[in-house]
Amino acid sequence: MQADRKARLLQTGQRVLQALAATLLLVVVLGNVWVINNTEAYLYTNFAALPENEVGLVLGTSPYTQDGGPNPHFTGRIAAAVELYQLGRVKHLIVSGANPDASYNEPRRMWQALTAAGVPEQAITMDFAGLRTFDSVARAQRVFGLHRFTLITQDYHAYRALFIAKKLGMSPVAYAPAGEGSGPAFKPYLREVAARVWAILDLYVFNTEPRFTGEPVPLPSQ
Repeated sequence: MQADRKARLLQTGQRVLQALAATLLLVVVLGNVWVINNTEAYLYTNFAALPENEVGLVLGTSPYTQDGGPNPHFTGRIAAAVELYQLGRVKHLIVSGANPDASYNEPRRMWQALTAAGVPEQAITMDFAGLRTFDSVARAQRVFGLHRFTLITQDYHAYRALFIAKKLGMSPVAYAPAGEGSGPAFKPYLREVAARVWAILDLYVFNTEPRFTGEPVPLPSQ
């Protein structure tokens, strides 16, 4: 009798866990569909169709992979930013990322890569408080006063950045060149699936604010 009761409790617990797992999976799938469907019209892979904007926002990532090699996501974003600047599709670049200590500084490394590729120093502004995508996008509006701008990143990342910007009342577009080699990307894609759901929670549940705001910073191009 007691063994039967334990067995029934175990089966009930398994069903509850299965239901919770199915619900969580459904939430993740629907959240990702929502983010992508609401932003894919604003993502451009061909510069010829890309609207011109005064400012491009380059979202930060490490210049190196975990094994110490060059990060193709970093080089891809730099190449796209250089391309847009040289073509006149943007006139100023904000490089936004994290710099938690002296040994890791995403904006500085992006600035170095851009200037080495010929972008003038005065055409680049570094944002050192882009601790995550939400902060970089929110600060574009609250600190740098942007409404219209071009996000520069990989396509899978651009959907979330666009979604955040649109919900915060901005009118962004994003540029991710077609065929841009980003290397093995299973882990970044998997993280991004979860990050899209977290962005929805940030915007609709938690009313998240960027960690740092500070005084407004005027841009030379404005």
